[in-house]
Amino acid sequence: MPAATPDRVAADPNRASATVWIAVFAAMIGAFMAILNIQITNASLLNIEGGIGTGVDNGSWISTSYLIGEIIVIPLTDYLSRVFSFRNIMLSFASLFAAFSVACAFTHDLPSMIAMRGFQGFFGGVLIPMAFTLVFTKLPKGQQPIGLAMFSLAVTFAPAIGPTIGGYLTENYGWQTIFFVNVLPTAVMVTILFLTLERAPLNLALLREGDWFGIATMAVGLASLQAVLEEGNKNDWFGSPFIVRLAVIAAISLSLFITIELVVEKPLLRLRLLTQWNFGVGTIAAVFLGFALFGSVYLLPAYLGQVQGYNAEQIGNVLAWTGLPQLLLIPLVPKLMQRFDARYIATIGLLLFAASSFLNIEMSLDYSGDQFFIPNVVRAVGQALTLAPLSALSLGSVAPQDAPAASGISNMMRNLGGAIGTAVLATIVTKREQFHSNIIGHSVTLGREEVRSRLAQMTDYFIAHGVPDPNAAREQAIIALGKTVKRQALVMGFSDTFAVIGVVLVLAAIAVLLTRRVKAAGGGGAH
Repeated sequence: MPAATPDRVAADPNRASATVWIAVFAAMIGAFMAILNIQITNASLLNIEGGIGTGVDNGSWISTSYLIGEIIVIPLTDYLSRVFSFRNIMLSFASLFAAFSVACAFTHDLPSMIAMRGFQGFFGGVLIPMAFTLVFTKLPKGQQPIGLAMFSLAVTFAPAIGPTIGGYLTENYGWQTIFFVNVLPTAVMVTILFLTLERAPLNLALLREGDWFGIATMAVGLASLQAVLEEGNKNDWFGSPFIVRLAVIAAISLSLFITIELVVEKPLLRLRLLTQWNFGVGTIAAVFLGFALFGSVYLLPAYLGQVQGYNAEQIGNVLAWTGLPQLLLIPLVPKLMQRFDARYIATIGLLLFAASSFLNIEMSLDYSGDQFFIPNVVRAVGQALTLAPLSALSLGSVAPQDAPAASGISNMMRNLGGAIGTAVLATIVTKREQFHSNIIGHSVTLGREEVRSRLAQMTDYFIAHGVPDPNAAREQAIIALGKTVKRQALVMGFSDTFAVIGVVLVLAAIAVLLTRRVKAAGGGGAH
């Protein structure tokens, strides 16, 4: 166990003390809030863009800059906690997370919003792997499935409920309030952790041993990669010199980073842990899960907003059904892990998640909030069954002293999978919309009787509704028909994209089945 990590305090070595559980619960609040803030702006982007006066194309950086900050800091967490102590990093970074959250509400332009969101993500990012680490370093093996269930609730429930909370607050109280929502929970968390985490000495000598070149290449590489993913679709990918330059920087920096981590004596990220079979394969599954988890939370609000014209609160209400059932189901997962092989639980969860995506591949213009109810409930059940067993499988063979390093790798890769998923899915929607628009356009010609009849009906409609000139009314009818074609093509593009998510989740399920069975410990089923 690293010196910076709190010691386990319990009279019974198979049962954690009340103080330990209180600390773990408080840490989960931090993980929940950090993950919530990745998605809390998704349903409210149009409102925020209007508030700070930026264009629609640039507003997505409000979410992306936060994710960049998180992805950069997560791998640094283990090193920072060893240098400055676990307790100091948790308390100071959580406080700064709340401070920069408030700062976001007072920004008036895009550059300052991007900067504040980046800092918010950086200081909030450590709360995710640290909560994960506490489960494996403070809880006995037999109770770790309960801790993992708490963590999975944070990781899967927070993205689902984020747009719901953000949409409700935006529509009723203004977009600024979504950044104030972090203050009270963070204050509660900091107070509890201040009272329950043991003090530990600083180890500033480790600063001289820091893998600074690795840190620099990782930060530059991941930031550049995230920028490529964010801007690629809008700038025609490698047709843009800007994207090409960023891609080259990302490729060189990340190649150097991987090389450094494999050869230096004390690497920032212990990538050799990936050679442990269950952890390596489990991390691949986590990347696929991140792709689907964050990709779904991007895709559904985009569809409801662009195709159905839903406002922020309406979008949030639809997404609530991907989160609320998990509150009931996730607490039951530790019991399932005591009775059944974790591989099969995770596989069933992933396949249910995949099935929820496949249910959305035949959408039409009438497919809106009500039609998403069953797929969203199926998705909620799948997500509830997935993360805790998957975490137990991937971390089950990792030694306790390696848990902080493994946690950083696992959480970074899941978030990176989410960033890749969002970018890939946005591109697929665009390309498939163009494809379907061309196909439909070839069929919608004046040579077809039904097209001429439809134009005549629409022309009469516009004449009856205040357009006296027949030529102007016909022109309006042609424009309206073109918009209908485009909207139908967009629906078909989204349908295809849901199919991609389903396929990725099937691949994740295959990866889980390739892991080796982990031995149950204390009836917990995690190790």
